[in-house]
Amino acid sequence: MAQSVDAALRDFAPALPLGVALSGGADSTALLLACAEKWPGQVVALHVNHGLQAAAPVFEQHCREVCQGLGVELRVQNVNAQHARGESPEDAARQARYKAFDALALMECAQTAIKSIALAQHADDQVETILLALSRGAGLAGLSGMATHWVRSGTDFYRPLLGVTGADIRRWLAARGQTFVEDPTNTDVCFTRNRIRLNVVPALQAAFPHYRETFARSATHAAQAQQLLDEVAAQDCLTVYRTSVGLPEIKALQALSRARQANVLRYWLKSVWQVIPSTAQLNELQDQLTACTTRGHRIHIKVGTGFVRRMGEALTWYNS
Repeated sequence: MAQSVDAALRDFAPALPLGVALSGGADSTALLLACAEKWPGQVVALHVNHGLQAAAPVFEQHCREVCQGLGVELRVQNVNAQHARGESPEDAARQARYKAFDALALMECAQTAIKSIALAQHADDQVETILLALSRGAGLAGLSGMATHWVRSGTDFYRPLLGVTGADIRRWLAARGQTFVEDPTNTDVCFTRNRIRLNVVPALQAAFPHYRETFARSATHAAQAQQLLDEVAAQDCLTVYRTSVGLPEIKALQALSRARQANVLRYWLKSVWQVIPSTAQLNELQDQLTACTTRGHRIHIKVGTGFVRRMGEALTWYNS
């Protein structure tokens, strides 16, 4: 059963002061309004201008007007969200946005720096995320969907509206007479998320009316399973980190089953280097590990934006 905005905020207890990411759309406007009502004087709005749309000044001006009406401080950060070759526009914008949040959180307000940041993704966004992960052949980490809470650069991030539908959010806003802006790119089918929202979700609704709840339950199961895999990988790291420089040793990796080896390699690359290998890259790396039986065997494989290579009897990663 989907939550209401008010119910979601009753269960939300972040450390204050709280930053609320505000795009000017319905979801972030509702989150800001609800948080400002619950914690007056303890909420700061954070607007990131990606500079990707002609309507960007309209979004920013709307945010200024909303914040002025609520008596909420607004902090604005302009970013360059242009994507590099081989990078998706969505990923580039997301990375730029989080870097902007890091900078905005460190700014001193009247009392102290922001301790928590709330983002307005909701139940329909979660469904789209899971479907997108399925379309890409993702593993448990991707099928876990979006997290409700995580820590980045010492700041707690939250998604308190993941149990609320987009329709319920708009009804909540309408009842309060609060305006918002519509992102013109939301109907652009060049973006995969929009194709999912416009073409796939209506079919799901017709065939499985409770799909939001069942998808959320599956995402929870996937997240729990991924947590177990991470715990196993952390234990395996104690075994494979046998070198004086703290790198995974090739012979120790070879002693693991292929599935367990893949698990600890993913964990090592992500936790130490913030790199997520593709399935093809990980398979190639494991094949090279299997074949590595002589001192002269060379390992040099593209993984993420850099390379995994052999360093003596161990593996390391370096950025190209």
